Order: sequence, then structure tokens, then C-alpha cells
Amino acid sequence: MMIREQLEQREREILAPEAARSGDTRGRLRAEDEDPIRPAFQRDRDRIIHCKAFRRLKHKTQVFFAPTGDHYRTRLTHTLEVSQIARSIAKVLRLNEELTEAIALGHDLGHTPFGHAGERVINDLIPGGFNHYEQSLRIVDVLEHEGAGLNLTFEVRDGIARHSKGKSGMPVGASPEHRSSTIEGQIARVADIIAYVNHDIDDAVRAGLLREEDLPKERVTVLGRSSSERIGRMVTDVVHQTIDGGMTEIRMSEPILEATVGLRSFLFESVYENDVATAEFKKAGGILGGLWEKVKEQPAGFLDPATIEKEGIDVAVKDFLAGMTDRYAVNLYERLFIPKPWVSIRQE
Repeated sequence: MMIREQLEQREREILAPEAARSGDTRGRLRAEDEDPIRPAFQRDRDRIIHCKAFRRLKHKTQVFFAPTGDHYRTRLTHTLEVSQIARSIAKVLRLNEELTEAIALGHDLGHTPFGHAGERVINDLIPGGFNHYEQSLRIVDVLEHEGAGLNLTFEVRDGIARHSKGKSGMPVGASPEHRSSTIEGQIARVADIIAYVNHDIDDAVRAGLLREEDLPKERVTVLGRSSSERIGRMVTDVVHQTIDGGMTEIRMSEPILEATVGLRSFLFESVYENDVATAEFKKAGGILGGLWEKVKEQPAGFLDPATIEKEGIDVAVKDFLAGMTDRYAVNLYERLFIPKPWVSIRQE
């Protein structure tokens, strides 16, 4: 047997019955030869890590716009923390770690510049609206590799498309039509909220927006005072509740779920929608709005002609704006809108 086939056989012998197996994938959008060494989900994980959209995450905002400190999270470090938490849960439950990791690493590829504020602006600009999880799927299906996409497996694509919860959505307990078809994809969904609820508190304290003692006492009593304590308690609860529930879906106990969602609501009120924290994002909205109008007026040099021809100029502008890093958007705005001092062409 090839090495890949040996690894697929190992999955059949070791993984839990509920786990997705690489050898049983529902396939890719386009048929292709299998890798001689890597199983399908491991190959998908590698494709995501090596794609351009993944690299751009290092210059996309998580919460604070263009932070000057070295230790604030970016969209990339958030993604890595989600991946670590998700893989820890998958390992204990004997689920497919490579599939879990691939979904976690790809879940935010379609995020806009300027964090959730940027997503709201683009949502208002685009006819029909905008969702970053739909854009993430579009990136891996269409935009990467000069329009060829990454040709990922169904299971990874399904997990990326269904990871989002929104402001009021629940990380567990979604109806079957709204949750990932694999239990690994459901792990990525719950790992996302575990990661950002905790690291956003850390960043808000570092920025001076919060003090540890400002956190709601009823939530901290349940989850713990430190970030590591809260993550440990959340992950442990997910593992035990999922096992006790017969591994039919990813679960959290009612007290931990209520405290987690309550902490998220507190962050929306105190941090994500805080006037001080969002002041710069209002300017960012002006940047994206200005770029939207300018590139529609002058598409040459900015937009993909094939996308314009096939799907229309609004889709092409959406792809262009959503793919920007924060600093690229700012620099392009300056180039297009800010006058430069005149320099005489005559040599003195």
C-alpha cells in the first residue's frame, strides 16, 4: 500500500466511529489524482496554509484597528488560536484532527479589512449583502490560484461555510440544516467563540478598555478568572458533554453555554460597539465607501475582467474590497484620494 493508504487505514482503526475518515470523503468539486503520501484532509489543510488569502490574515484587524503594540491579536493569530483549541478537542474525542484543523484554518479567509466594522460596511454596499463565511467559501472555490480555487473536499468546504454564529447565534445546538454535517466542523464552530471571547478580553484589558474586575461576576464565577482557566473549563465541558451525549453532536452544558454567550454579549456592549474602540472604524467605513465608488468608476487595473464579465461589477468590487488588508486599503485610499504636493517638471 501507498503511505496515504496506510494512514487512511490507521484512521479506520483508531478514530471514533463518529469521526470523518479521509478515505470516505464525499469528494472534491473536480476529480484529481490522490496524493501518494497525504490523505485528503491533510492535503486540504496544507493548501489552505499555503494560499495567499491565509497570508493576508496577518494584516487584517481582529478587534483593534492597526494596533501599535506587538501583542494584540490579528485575524491570523485568532485563526491559529481557534485551530489549537479545535484540534485539542478533536484529539480527546478521537475525531479527525486534520479535518478539524483545515476547517479552523480556513474559517476566516473571507474576512474583510477593519474587522467586523468592515464587514458591516461592505454588507451595506453590496447588493444582496455580504457574509464573511460565504466569502471564505468563494475564496477556496473560485478566487485562489487565479480563478481555479483550491478544490477542497466537501467536508472542509461544508465546515467553512457553516462555522459562523453571528452576534446572537449559539455555538452549539443549531438545527441540522444550520450546522456542519461533520462533528469536526461543529468543533470549529465552538472553538471560534472559545478563542475570541477569551483573547478579546485580554486585548481589551491591554488596550485599557477593560479591567479584569469589570468582567461580569456571574460569568467569571462559572468560567474562571484567567483566560487559561476559562478556556480549560470550556474545552473540558465540551469534551465531557459531547461524550455523555453519545457523540451525536458537539455539546456544552447549560451553565457553561449561558456563561459563554453572556460573556460574548458583555464584549459586544463594552468592546466591539464601544465608542472609543470603534471611533477609528468609522473612518475605515469612509475608506471602504470611497474605494467602492472609485474602483467602480475606474475598474481597469483593480478588478478582474473575467469576474466582471461573468458575474458583474458589484461581485468583482466585493472580491477586491474584501480581500484587502487594512494597510493596503489605507494606502490605496491615500493614493487615489489624497493630493500629493506638486513637484515641478522643470529642473532648476
